[in-house]
Amino acid sequence: MLRPEEGPRPYTVTELANEIRRELRPLTALLLKGEVSGMKRGPSGHFNFSIQDGVSRLDAVLFADDARRVTTLPEDGQVFIFRGRIDFFGKTGRLSFIVDQVEFDDVGKLRARLEELKRRLDAEGAFAAARKRRLPFLPRAIALLTSPTGAVIHDLQETIWERYPNMGIVVYPVQVQGAAAPMSVARALRRCNQEDLADVIVLARGGGSFEELYAFNTEIVARAILESRLPVVTALGHTSDRTVADLVGDAECRTPTEAGARVVPKKSDVLAQLRDRGRRLDREIAQRLARETERLANKKQRMVQLLPALVRHRVERLARAAAELKRLSPLAQVARREDGLRERARRLNVSAAARLSRSRNALAARRATERLDRALTERFAAATRGLDHRRQRLVALSPDGVLSRGYSITQDAESGAVLRSSDGTAVNRRVRIRLGAGRLGAKVDEVES
Repeated sequence: MLRPEEGPRPYTVTELANEIRRELRPLTALLLKGEVSGMKRGPSGHFNFSIQDGVSRLDAVLFADDARRVTTLPEDGQVFIFRGRIDFFGKTGRLSFIVDQVEFDDVGKLRARLEELKRRLDAEGAFAAARKRRLPFLPRAIALLTSPTGAVIHDLQETIWERYPNMGIVVYPVQVQGAAAPMSVARALRRCNQEDLADVIVLARGGGSFEELYAFNTEIVARAILESRLPVVTALGHTSDRTVADLVGDAECRTPTEAGARVVPKKSDVLAQLRDRGRRLDREIAQRLARETERLANKKQRMVQLLPALVRHRVERLARAAAELKRLSPLAQVARREDGLRERARRLNVSAAARLSRSRNALAARRATERLDRALTERFAAATRGLDHRRQRLVALSPDGVLSRGYSITQDAESGAVLRSSDGTAVNRRVRIRLGAGRLGAKVDEVES
């Protein structure tokens, strides 16, 4: 049995963990090939997964800073070549492979997955020309979704402002490469639509390899472009293959310079077009004004020619109406009745004189004459009273009599028609009002049924 002072001192767990880490320290910049399994993203942005080859399995970690630099984010079932180092975590007692770079091992499989995505989108009609949105002729502002540093943003701004110096530009910085690039682009597209500061979007990058452009071949970016309310122009640089973003976008350009020229016209051309249209509009207005002036002159000439005939026609109508009114006047009827009574009185006097001349008895004739005179006088007085009574009634019932009691006759000023109800006129129509003494001219302000 060993005594404590004679045997080796035991390690603490921490000491042993540190010793293991020291022994593993040479294992850096290792290349490891394997299939990804159990990919999970932690709340801090780190990715935890396993790398396996069908026999063995090794835990792996891709820290957030390294994840932003890698070309693409590994997914379960994909085979990659990982570069990194071995480390031992004493707190968990686990050996892990710390990944700092990811490269495709089988680009063919990746392209096969890309073709499968293209087939699905094509079946949905995502590439159809009829779905493409039209670019605005002159946008309020242009949204640029690209890296905030580098030549791309400079070329875009320089091209846009050279063509239209005061055009508004809104920059949405995005990652255009790496595992976080697809989500960065998708979020920027949605934010641009929500804020509504621009009328067209330019999604740009300065080209690259198939792996470097893989973010623009992902479904999340394609869906974000399809959901965009604003038209999207892609300018991803000279590449051998068109990306999915190019296929679903509303317009495709090869370079940022081409995209800048596509989304905004030259201000000088716009001003020249406006001046030309202004001149054409002035000519058209002058020609139309001349035609209208000639038409009005001809119409005025025809009116002048027709006016005398129209006045004569109206005068004749008024003369016939006056004659008819005079014939139907109650006073004229009373005058004719008085003439008739006087004629009858004259005939009676003649008849009486004839009788008196034939009478043999002068006294009897005289008495008869007296009786006849009294009878005639009484009859004439009674007839006169009746005639006066009828005259008074006729006068009272005549238009002048009615008007003298405060009534009036209203006629349309243009046609002369007597208005018997409010339906015969309208607001702002001119009318003439005949009173017991005099006439009035007026305009209708209100009509009540």
